[in-house]
Amino acid sequence: MKIGVSSYSFAQYIRAGKMDYFSAIEKAKEMGFDGIEFSGLPADVVEYDDRIAFAVKLREHAEKVGIEISAYLTSGNFNQPDEEALKTEIARLKAEIDVAKTLGVSLMRHDIAYAIPKGIPFNAFVDSIAPSIREVTEYAEGFGIKTMFENHGRVVQDSDRVEKIIEAVGSRNFGLLIDIGNFMCADLDNVACVGRLANLAFHGHLKDFRTYEYGTNYSLKSTFKTRCQNNLKGCAVGDGDARSAQCMSILKDQGYDGYLTLEYEGPEDCIEGIQKGLDFYRKWEAQNV
Repeated sequence: MKIGVSSYSFAQYIRAGKMDYFSAIEKAKEMGFDGIEFSGLPADVVEYDDRIAFAVKLREHAEKVGIEISAYLTSGNFNQPDEEALKTEIARLKAEIDVAKTLGVSLMRHDIAYAIPKGIPFNAFVDSIAPSIREVTEYAEGFGIKTMFENHGRVVQDSDRVEKIIEAVGSRNFGLLIDIGNFMCADLDNVACVGRLANLAFHGHLKDFRTYEYGTNYSLKSTFKTRCQNNLKGCAVGDGDARSAQCMSILKDQGYDGYLTLEYEGPEDCIEGIQKGLDFYRKWEAQNV
């Protein structure tokens, strides 16, 4: 496996003006990561042609620095109010695939939905949007890019729902970005979920949280609620309750050989949090050669 870092992990510094996407590339290389993924492009690059030009600059800078761009991540919502809106979203995602192609990546993540239409069973909803997801991945396949979705956003975090989506789309070009920590956001046993879904993974995220059960007396600062009203707080990989070493061992045992990309979203200094996670991974790696 390879170890990478997400641009999202540097968001704290990027928002504060301490870093931009180009210096994030340099920092990732300096820290010893094999690759960096981009979670969207900066919000101020809004015109399609500008985003393509920006992607060219990012790819060229990564090549100059000597680090691989491992994947491109974008939003996605197939829960649209009508057919016209759905066509617009499909066209937008195809344009994002053009960005991914420009970055030189072979993997692009897009989201599925952020809510299910009220009164519609999940399986029926997935069956209704599967042809649209298939259209997007078929477009990507023409450029040698595989598409994937991530187990996040509560709606698609359950392992059985992940399997249902992949089965309904029915394309070997479409799979899963498996995030080790995100299963916890839906109060799931993340080790069991990783064991069940490892064979479907195209790409991986390392993320960790500390868990505070419902009713626990603790500070609410920097926490968020899970589906079942427990609370989570982001932390460095290895410092929380995600049992990351066990999850990585499961992936390795099942033959996963792609990237494990570190996502840090805790309140501490992001560089320190990223470094702690990288040190944790290197220690695990040395013990699992």
